[in-house]
Amino acid sequence: MSSTPPSPLHLAVALDGTGWHPASWREPVARPRDLFTAAYWAELVAEAERGLLDFVTIEDGLGLQSSHFLDPDERTDQVRGRLDAVLIASRVAPLTRHIGLVPTVVATHTEPFHTSKAIATLDYVSAGRAGLRVQITARPNEAAHFGRRTIPRIEAYDGPDTRELVADLFEEAADYVEVVRRLWDSWEDDAEIRDAATGRFIDRDKLHYIDFEGRHFSVKGPSITPRPPQGQPIVSALAHDTVPYRLVARAADIGYVTPYDADEARAIVARIRAEQNAAGRAADRLHVFGDLVVFLDDDPAAARARRERLDALAGQPYTSDALVFTGTPTQLADVLQELHSAGLSGFRLRPAAAGHDLPAITRGLVPELQRRGVFRTAYEADTLRGLLGLARPANRYAAA
Repeated sequence: MSSTPPSPLHLAVALDGTGWHPASWREPVARPRDLFTAAYWAELVAEAERGLLDFVTIEDGLGLQSSHFLDPDERTDQVRGRLDAVLIASRVAPLTRHIGLVPTVVATHTEPFHTSKAIATLDYVSAGRAGLRVQITARPNEAAHFGRRTIPRIEAYDGPDTRELVADLFEEAADYVEVVRRLWDSWEDDAEIRDAATGRFIDRDKLHYIDFEGRHFSVKGPSITPRPPQGQPIVSALAHDTVPYRLVARAADIGYVTPYDADEARAIVARIRAEQNAAGRAADRLHVFGDLVVFLDDDPAAARARRERLDALAGQPYTSDALVFTGTPTQLADVLQELHSAGLSGFRLRPAAAGHDLPAITRGLVPELQRRGVFRTAYEADTLRGLLGLARPANRYAAA
């Protein structure tokens, strides 16, 4: 029997309103009246930090949530409306000390200059714990909010026009991330002199034009915000197939994927590694996290009953792009370790009902993983890059 200790895994949670089940807001612990308060979000993130989690992601979008993938619906029995994810993270940052904060940013229709400044600011107010989850949108109604271009309605998911549109949106997202990253590097680390005696605040020679010219963006730079404490805050993206795998491999530090078993996880990791090699990033550390929706209770029957009760309130069984786990923390730990052995370095768990399943993660799953020796017992780094084992990168514009 091998005496090699198991490698530690990373753990994050994805926060979305009252939870990922559309009827979660009707749970007794849901607190829907507090949903649009700062205190609500601060308490969720504080709970995640008590569980020593690597980071939280915060969902966002450019249109109202919908039960339809591409269109707004008329439902009034589900949560509709969101606070801005970056602003939530900025509000919560001073109230936390260790956990990473990764808001969702929609690249389609928005400007990379604004995002670079916002995430750099978040990195400052969190003392090096910021990241972003980049996302695209193919909804025509969301394009109409901006009026700068139109997006045709997708009629068939597997049609050639759809594949071309989606590929173009992901190509735009890759350029978007490249611009954001270059803007983060447009100030060298020692560009700020702040010498009151000589009257020199900055060294103008250490601010750089990025001069990005692409099909989607033309950005001169430099940023108006100094280089973030992490140098490069974390970039992450959800990926389901080859085109988004390519975005992850080319532009991200973390990719979230949705395998249903260990064999599928192994195949997905291999595809992302192949894309990473093709992108010339073979030497870079790229995390691949598995996404799972979780219904957690101490008794498996109680977890099943709770899911069935929420399904009845929603009027239909809950489905997801990701594996939906229903059971106990111990059973979930078994699943995570099996997927971990298939090459996933961590997991982003989506609490079905945040008020119930987030504490079940932090107070049930985490102690079980700690007992097995595969999860930290204390925070061991001060930055999100440090928690993830990622070095602070050199500035691409600084002289060698």
